[in-house]
Amino acid sequence: MTDVNELPERESMEFDVVIVGAGPAGLSAAIRLKQVNPELTVVVLEKGGEVGAHILSGAVVDPIGIDKLIPDWRDDPEHPFKTPVSADHFLVLGPAGSIRLPNFMMPPLMNNHGNFIVSLSNVTKWLGERAEALGVEIYPGFAATDVLTNDEGAVIGVATGDMGVERNGEPGPNYARGMALLGKYVLIGEGVRGSLAKQLISKFKLDEDREPQKYGIGLKELWQVKPEHHKPGLVQHSFGWPLDLKTGGGSFLYHLEDNQVAVGFVVHLNYKNPWLSPFEEFQRFKTHQAIAPVFEGGKRLGYGARAISEGGWQSVPKLAFPGGALIGCSAGFVNVARIKGSHNAVLSGMMAAEHAAEAIANGRAQDTLEGYDAAWQASEIGADLKKVRNVKPLWSKLGTIGGVALGGIDMWLNTLFGISPFGTMKHGKPDYAALEPAAQHKKINYPKPDGVLTFDRLSSVFLSNTNHEENEPVHLQVKDPALQKSSELEVYGGPSNRYCPAGVYEWVETDGTPTFVINAQNCVHCKTCDIKDPNQNINWVPPQGGEGPVYTNM
Repeated sequence: MTDVNELPERESMEFDVVIVGAGPAGLSAAIRLKQVNPELTVVVLEKGGEVGAHILSGAVVDPIGIDKLIPDWRDDPEHPFKTPVSADHFLVLGPAGSIRLPNFMMPPLMNNHGNFIVSLSNVTKWLGERAEALGVEIYPGFAATDVLTNDEGAVIGVATGDMGVERNGEPGPNYARGMALLGKYVLIGEGVRGSLAKQLISKFKLDEDREPQKYGIGLKELWQVKPEHHKPGLVQHSFGWPLDLKTGGGSFLYHLEDNQVAVGFVVHLNYKNPWLSPFEEFQRFKTHQAIAPVFEGGKRLGYGARAISEGGWQSVPKLAFPGGALIGCSAGFVNVARIKGSHNAVLSGMMAAEHAAEAIANGRAQDTLEGYDAAWQASEIGADLKKVRNVKPLWSKLGTIGGVALGGIDMWLNTLFGISPFGTMKHGKPDYAALEPAAQHKKINYPKPDGVLTFDRLSSVFLSNTNHEENEPVHLQVKDPALQKSSELEVYGGPSNRYCPAGVYEWVETDGTPTFVINAQNCVHCKTCDIKDPNQNINWVPPQGGEGPVYTNM
């Protein structure tokens, strides 16, 4: 066994550009770099065991990004954009029924015609193949765990995690030291609340003078439904029941090809009631009389969950730092009103790639790509986000009825005249600070799952194909165990047991004393605990590379 204080030096590899994350942003950046200069050496690190394994989204994709990146993609018979949107429905749900909002009331940017219903996991697999064909090196199963800097503090690369470390932190018999991947620039496309992005935002104060990032948790199931219940190309969004009018969130049903329907539920993570369970609200939603008939006689094929960035325009941090930049959801480019972000991820990856390629062509390295940072607001990304910048704060301040109504009016005014009577509103406090003590709220009694339409968490996690080695260090780090008991449990009623969609956290009585149990092997890498813990006492870090969910057609 190797002494941890005498670990071998990391082997290193040098590239022009190192990209962390094989999502839409990272792969688009890699492709664009090779399009601009085929001689550039480009590597993409992906913590999932294969490209697409950790990718989860609704998803309805606006093709603006793909059209710009790969203009002739429609000529590729293997492309994954199989189902164009054929119909848009907007529903308001109540306990006893539903109302469909007329499409003419919806701002034009909410129109999904011309978009495609896809599996974003399959889109990234396709993009990965395109990238490799151009000479990009992609290393799945390697989680980037450390940022490497030079003496001046500039980022010069990243290190992958050591493999074969045992639960006690000591190297085991299969120990292998992580690699150092060095680059002239490093692009961070880890997705929402990535561990390296957190470090970089803190180190370089990238969020200074910005509003706090806001988040939601999105839960999704994939179903095979009976042919008579399937309407290819139908996009249906709803809000209201089962959430109360003070809790933000909504749902979607997307009818893909092959009699498959993606159903999802989003809860804004600024909710106040610690007894609320996003997973249970999702299960309850499916029982609504306007929803349940779609799934009668159907079969659930997949399940997953992930955090969603919702802060938008006013929460986007400074994107460039010495030696690299943030792209995609690491930058917070989701349009919360449209429930879309992949188009902006593609565009931001391309934009960062172009600025990095130009800098390298001019003999630069490891400086700050100020041009990229300055460009996004005036780009298609900025135009997309600016029109909806007040939707989230209005909903947070006024609740569902007033907030959605005024948000819709604000989007109309921004679209037609480029103005807003609200200017640019502030979000206020971060999501973890919104949670209120348990004594201020009534417990919510959720119905038991029936195993046909509604399910428990463990059977759901099983469908996500999640796997972690049991003997490795727990990748969910509790900074202060005493604080977890005195505050998370005794003040807030142990909300981790409810906000986690995978049954990771439990408070268990041991000899009459509550013990915080972390079932890390269940983790689907949604990052909700890292966001919602009221004391910011839980830190999510990547486990060994290749572990976590393996999503199929999600």
